[in-house]
Amino acid sequence: MLKSHMNAKERVLVAHAQVPANSGHSLHKGTPREAFIREFLESHLPATVAIGTGEIIDSNSQPSAPRNQYDIVIYRRNYPKLDFGGGISGFLIESVIATIEVKSTLTKADMQQAIGAAVNAKALQPSFVTSFRTGHIPPKILNYVVAYDGPAAMSTVYNWIAEDHHRRGIVVPDLPLDASRNDTPAPSIDAAFVLGRGFVYFDNVPTGFSMSTRVSHPNQKWVIADSPDGNLLTLFLFIQTATQNVEGRWLNPLPYMASVSLPQVTIGTT
Repeated sequence: MLKSHMNAKERVLVAHAQVPANSGHSLHKGTPREAFIREFLESHLPATVAIGTGEIIDSNSQPSAPRNQYDIVIYRRNYPKLDFGGGISGFLIESVIATIEVKSTLTKADMQQAIGAAVNAKALQPSFVTSFRTGHIPPKILNYVVAYDGPAAMSTVYNWIAEDHHRRGIVVPDLPLDASRNDTPAPSIDAAFVLGRGFVYFDNVPTGFSMSTRVSHPNQKWVIADSPDGNLLTLFLFIQTATQNVEGRWLNPLPYMASVSLPQVTIGTT
């Protein structure tokens, strides 16, 4: 049932994406396609998370400093956010589970941009107080790319990732065969999906399509699939796994207040 439903939704998304294709401006093509993905997520993910658009900050972020804007930010509702107006928000890194960059047609330049944005997101430093945790908790923020069209073969997307990692000097970590594999973060993006075409993902996930080949291929780091369906299902399962955990964890606001100084503060003793 789940597979059938998600495959039907994937076909619907691809079909709907043809409507804004008649527009004469690239913004008018891309914005509705972002909305289609957002609507899918809002109607399928648990109520404990919300969907937004904007930038991500940590306690070291400075006012007016350059930051990436993320098309879709999946964040936990029980954390604060900054309202910049016009539907754009600033999300505390402590609240963010994943980002999604939505592309009409995935290109090499798009992948380079997404990799840079993912590197910046993963460099942010969360500040938590933690008492307990259970379930799979991703070691870093998850960064995905979802496109409606792209190369004929997903191996091309994988090659784009590898080439850009080499250009940036990014070292892809080895993945152990024990449980610590799931605690090894991707060095940049976690996965790229082209609807109706296939996907590429970093193989640190607790569930996936490569579990049986990890032992026979100990150097395995990425999974590449060309498939007309199952792509939206895979994205959904990855995000669902990342949201279905229980944490005794909350924001430590002190690092955010480190630069706050109130010179007129006095004290009372009675």
